[in-house]
Amino acid sequence: MTQSRIDRRTFVATGAASLLTCATGLVSPLHAQGVAPTRSMRGGANNYRPGAPVVERIGGGGFVMSGTVRRAGDGAPLEGIRIQIWAHTTEGRERDPHSHGATLTNADGVFQLEMPQIVPAFGQPHGHLAYDSGAFKTVFLRPVMPSARDTSLQAHFVLEPA
Repeated sequence: MTQSRIDRRTFVATGAASLLTCATGLVSPLHAQGVAPTRSMRGGANNYRPGAPVVERIGGGGFVMSGTVRRAGDGAPLEGIRIQIWAHTTEGRERDPHSHGATLTNADGVFQLEMPQIVPAFGQPHGHLAYDSGAFKTVFLRPVMPSARDTSLQAHFVLEPA
């Protein structure tokens, strides 16, 4: 078995780098502070409709919106969380009631809802998602798609108790 020997210079340099990393806050926040909550995005609440119904699919489908919901702090998956989804699609605009629907997370905190293809509104293809059920702080997300040709989009929530 070969033994690796650390000389004094390597020991001092490694120690100094470790101290500098800790002192400047470059330590991973996951280890230092737990899982941080998701903050609402600007423009995320545009055309929001409180109480949109839980549906199996919005319109004719063809596009998949999915993601996860976890609890801030420990990152535990949250089951039964209602996520509302709406977008400007090939079948309607963001403000149209038939362009809105909600879904619930499964035991692993995963949600998925099929909807019509998202198309650009104001030059950007994007979706809207919201958590607003009261047990946790309300969060609105507005993720932008890299391309209008994409057929899926993911958004992830980390919820903070209300």
